[in-house]
Amino acid sequence: MLTITQTLYDQIVAHSRADHPDEACGVVAGPAGTDRPERFISMLNAARSPTFYEFDSADLLKLYREMDDRDEEPVIVYHSHTATEAYPSRTDVTYANEPGAHYVLVSTADTDGSGPFQFRSYRIVDGEITEEDVQVVEAY
Repeated sequence: MLTITQTLYDQIVAHSRADHPDEACGVVAGPAGTDRPERFISMLNAARSPTFYEFDSADLLKLYREMDDRDEEPVIVYHSHTATEAYPSRTDVTYANEPGAHYVLVSTADTDGSGPFQFRSYRIVDGEITEEDVQVVEAY
């Protein structure tokens, strides 16, 4: 299960909406070994595409060095889908190289009639996708 604060949830959704119609992407870092997302880091979609996202390699290297210096790890890797449901694509699975991370997808398309977005979380390990519950809390 992913447990996330309302503030972080809102930041991910706001970034996804702001970058629409392009896909948004980013990371939420947390203290190494805790599985607790704490620090929101929005990233630039280097692809600037409505159907694909790509982290800028220089920005990603800088981020990983910064997380290492702070004894953090990527707890959440997130991106948005602008025209499809919040479910990992084959490309998403290929790029899922953090087996301990929660992969959050936000759909900014109204694909199910239940509102303007979907917020869903997955574990992706060795190509296997497992959806997990999301619990939104005020604070940890």
